[in-house]
This record gives sequence, structure tokens and C-alpha cells, in this order.
Amino acid sequence: MEVGQMQRQWVEYIRSLFMEGFLDGQFLQLQQLQDENNPDFVVEVVSLFFDDSEKLLNDLTKAIDLKGTDFKRVDAHVHQLKGSSSSIGAQRVKNACIAFRNYCEEQNIEACFRCLQQVKQEYCLVKNKLETLFRLEQQIMAAGGSIPTMELSF
Repeated sequence: MEVGQMQRQWVEYIRSLFMEGFLDGQFLQLQQLQDENNPDFVVEVVSLFFDDSEKLLNDLTKAIDLKGTDFKRVDAHVHQLKGSSSSIGAQRVKNACIAFRNYCEEQNIEACFRCLQQVKQEYCLVKNKLETLFRLEQQIMAAGGSIPTMELSF
């Protein structure tokens, strides 16, 4: 596949991530911080997000217990996940965390279980989507191309 075709594919793919609500403008701001001096900035930040999120999701799974859930602890984990997902522009994960926090406040254990599953699902989806995006970027760079710049004009 030629570079121009891969670049067009990249533009369409990232556009779909925004249109489907996986990403928001924060992701574009993150991309703007990347330059020649730090060409892997976005991948590094998102990789940290993946590592932190997996730890938080494991902590959340352990913290939600039908016999005696510490809702303050659960809420603290969800709050942290919401913040980190917001910082990279993972909009659907952030939105699922907002709903999750509301149910923590109500101490609604059944709704918290449902929200945990929703957050895990949204996390897995955005992780797969971003990994695909990064693979496409690697292919473009390996072919001697550059990553197109995106504006919020779609």
C-alpha cells in the first residue's frame, strides 16, 4: 500500500474514532505536544494509561464485593480512572466512569457491577482502537511518510 493511501486510511480511521465518541479533543491536544524531539510522546502517554487502567480495573474488581463494598474506595479508583481517561481523550471510558461514580454515591451495588462491566468494555474497545491507530502510524512511518495533522473540522 502506498503512503498516500495509508495516510488517507489513517485520517478516516481517526475521524471514525471521534465520530463514534471513542476520542475527544483532548487526544488532539496530546498529539500537538508530540514533535521531532519526542516522536513517541503519544504512544508513551497512552501506554502509561493502559498500564494504569489495567491496575485500576483489577483494583476495582477486587474492591466491589457484594458482602461489604467500600464505596469510598471504589469511588476513589473510578475517580482516578476517569481522570486518566479524560487526560488522553478516551471519552467513552470517561463517560462510563461518570455514571459509575453516581452509583457509588448512591451505594447501589448492582448498578456498580453493571458500570464496572461497562467501563471494562469501553476500556477494551478504546485500547484496541488506539493500538490499531498506532500500528497504522508505524506502517506510515516505515514507508517513509508522516502522520497527517488533524483538526476538529469534521
